Amino acid sequence: MPIRVKLKKVPAPREPSPGPTNYVYVELPDIREGDSFRDVIKKLSRYFSAVITLPHTFEQLRTSSAGSELRSLVDHLAMNCTNPTIVNALLALKWHYVAEDKSRDLSGARAHACEIVAWRFLGRLSEREAVDYCLYEIPELDRPDPIPETIEEEPSSERSPLLPHSNGSYGRRSMASAVGSVKRGQLLQSLSRLTASFNIEEGQNEEEDPTAPFRGLNALEIAAISDSKKFLSQGVVQKIITAIWNGDIVFWDRLSVDGIKKPRYYNPATADPFSRLRVPKYLKTWEIFFFLVFMALYYTVLVERDIDVVTGTEYILYLWLAAFLYDEISAWKDAGSIFYTSDIWNLFDMIMISLGISFAILKNIGIYTHTPEVVEVAFDIFALEALFMVPRICSFLSLSPYWGTLIPCFKEMAKDFVKFMILVIIIYCGFLTTFSLVGRNGFTFSRMTLILTKIFFGSSGTGIEIMNDIDPVFGPPLMLLFICLSSFLLTGSLTGMLSNSFSRVITQAREEYLFVYSIYVLEASTSNRLTHFLPPFNLISLVIFRPLRLFFHSETKFRAGRIALLKITHTPVVGVIMLYESFRRRTVQDDFAGFKGPSFHQEDTLQPSQAQQSSGDGKSAEVADAKEAGNEGSLVLSQMESRVNEMASKIDRLTVIILSMQEKEEEHRQQQQREKEEREKKELKEKEEREKKEREREEREKEERELREREREENERKAKEEREKKEREEKEEKEKREKEEKEREEKERQEKEEKAKLEREEKEKREKEEKEKREKEEKEKREKEEKAKLEREEKEKREKEEKERQEREEREKREKEEMAKLEREEKEKEDKKRQEAEEKARKEQQEREEKEKKEQEEREQQVKEQEENDQDEQKPTDE
Repeated sequence: MPIRVKLKKVPAPREPSPGPTNYVYVELPDIREGDSFRDVIKKLSRYFSAVITLPHTFEQLRTSSAGSELRSLVDHLAMNCTNPTIVNALLALKWHYVAEDKSRDLSGARAHACEIVAWRFLGRLSEREAVDYCLYEIPELDRPDPIPETIEEEPSSERSPLLPHSNGSYGRRSMASAVGSVKRGQLLQSLSRLTASFNIEEGQNEEEDPTAPFRGLNALEIAAISDSKKFLSQGVVQKIITAIWNGDIVFWDRLSVDGIKKPRYYNPATADPFSRLRVPKYLKTWEIFFFLVFMALYYTVLVERDIDVVTGTEYILYLWLAAFLYDEISAWKDAGSIFYTSDIWNLFDMIMISLGISFAILKNIGIYTHTPEVVEVAFDIFALEALFMVPRICSFLSLSPYWGTLIPCFKEMAKDFVKFMILVIIIYCGFLTTFSLVGRNGFTFSRMTLILTKIFFGSSGTGIEIMNDIDPVFGPPLMLLFICLSSFLLTGSLTGMLSNSFSRVITQAREEYLFVYSIYVLEASTSNRLTHFLPPFNLISLVIFRPLRLFFHSETKFRAGRIALLKITHTPVVGVIMLYESFRRRTVQDDFAGFKGPSFHQEDTLQPSQAQQSSGDGKSAEVADAKEAGNEGSLVLSQMESRVNEMASKIDRLTVIILSMQEKEEEHRQQQQREKEEREKKELKEKEEREKKEREREEREKEERELREREREENERKAKEEREKKEREEKEEKEKREKEEKEREEKERQEKEEKAKLEREEKEKREKEEKEKREKEEKEKREKEEKAKLEREEKEKREKEEKERQEREEREKREKEEMAKLEREEKEKEDKKRQEAEEKARKEQQEREEKEKKEQEEREQQVKEQEENDQDEQKPTDE
């Protein structure tokens, strides 16, 4: 049987990837070391607007030729740019492009470009330089200081700041209020005004600085605000964040009145142990302990359920609630409203606190007024707190990769569910209205609501049973339509939508987890207070130091008192932390063991060589089959068919050869990769050994220098003692000679001193009187100011009460008008119904009268006919 070869049609040429048709060279931005944050943003924005002119996906910009300009920009920045605000500007621009309404696809491509350039630029830097750029805060003045070469030129220690160029920008005291007052809308508006002001020349000044809301924010904070999840998931960024989490990078290394917030590497040998109270890992541990105690108190109070008195457990619970509330307020002030509201668990905390306060108020009111019903309502409200308290446990699990992935999925599904339920409610209300009106004779509105709710949740049989009772004509089709709509269409759509939401988030599991992890670390590390009291110790600080602020105005003494109280109350906690860290240092040799970002374990996948091998085996089988078929039909093949078969066999053999070559090449590449990894491991090990030897040599040199310094100081001390002894002897001889002269002058001096003493006492007396007078005047002035303040507060309170009273009167007036309107409408309806009834009765009366008249006429006619018949019958009889 001849073999017929069917050649495939030549495919059409592939459409090229999106890109500019004509290449236009765009000059790289000239970002100088002294450029301000606003200038850097303008230059970068001009460059991205000129380079990114077509929509691209993130992967296209990262892997294809569409991102070649970005690679050139990264090379240029890595070699020529030393401006410390470069990463801040890139991430701020990314946020601006994401929030831009017009040309979303193009703006999204530019946002991806900003994020790619930011993390690639950090990848070109050393670890210390990456820390410098990521933790650089935009200074208060619009002149950022350059980053000096401190790592290579000067020896660093735990007290050398990571950002020596900041000039005290980390010591700002107003960061909490600044960040707390800055809203996302203000930041976006600032960026919009900044990127739109390209027509302003370099020498001109705007009326106000658009970058003012960004002052005090570092690159990591801007990345968290702008949802730069890919940037935060990079290894170099995660090393910094996890170092902050573990306390390898600290912002406060000692607790003193002159302490300044600066990022430093932690050194346990010289740092203050109480500075470990600011480490996010230990803060989270204490938060878990505090929450478990709070949960135990909650369940104890609910189980006891004493409605007559406030028990001791409830007093402790009230104390815990007060500490919880004060800690949340402090967290909001420290982290700012942006970071505080970005964590959904903070909303859970505020709801729990509100329910607890409501319980305390209602129960005390019920006990005071002797109304057990109010106390029962208080316990019922308090029972609602379990709806938020128990799920709050998930917040402690969100730092693990598994739970950190599931919780964002659940949040996204909940958002889509709420949106979908709006459509469900609209459809439900339409059917409810129809069924209530159609079946109004047999079903009430509340009963119909319950029936349709049961049907929506799967009880379709209930609707089928009552559809004829609703209405024989409209009931069955409407009920069947509602059952099909709710049981199949809506339920299936909801399931598919939630599945789509889950798959959309789970594909970015690593980024979602690391984003949640980064948000918590940044929220815990942005506090600018020197002393942070853990709950419930914060109540001690509140009770002691808040009243003292009214009388003591010395900030130094006030801070010293807070530090002393912190050390007294938190000594056991610090002791446990030090014990844990000493054990950890003995078991982990690396000085910065925690300086590693969270990692994910990927599942093993099939090697390409194995796939190619299986493909090659399939090809070999196909070649063998083709050869056998060719041998069986070789006698009947024509000359052209023989040539075609020969060519096909050659192509098959060539395919097998190419596949084998690819397999060998893949094996060779894997072998080279393994050798490269072994060389890198060996070089890394040698580098670690060299660094260890270098550290040992430096320690020996340091000890020798200290020994020589001590010997020199000892020699100087001995020589100094000999000189002092000689000077003492000379001084004694001189004093002996001068003693006689002093005795002669002593009498005169005593007289002068007595006279001066009298004058001095008189002067001190006058000064004391003047001081008492000034103090009295100041006291009267303060009393007047306090009195004026109280009067202003009383006036504001009266104005507020008057305003509330007016609003209440207006509201009551509107309600009365609405009631009167409703009554008028009801009266009009009743009058209309009464008129219709009277009209109907009048018509019926007329009909009855006409009918009676007609019947009377018929009766008269019948009587008349009867009389005529009687007369006719009587007439023959008479005849």
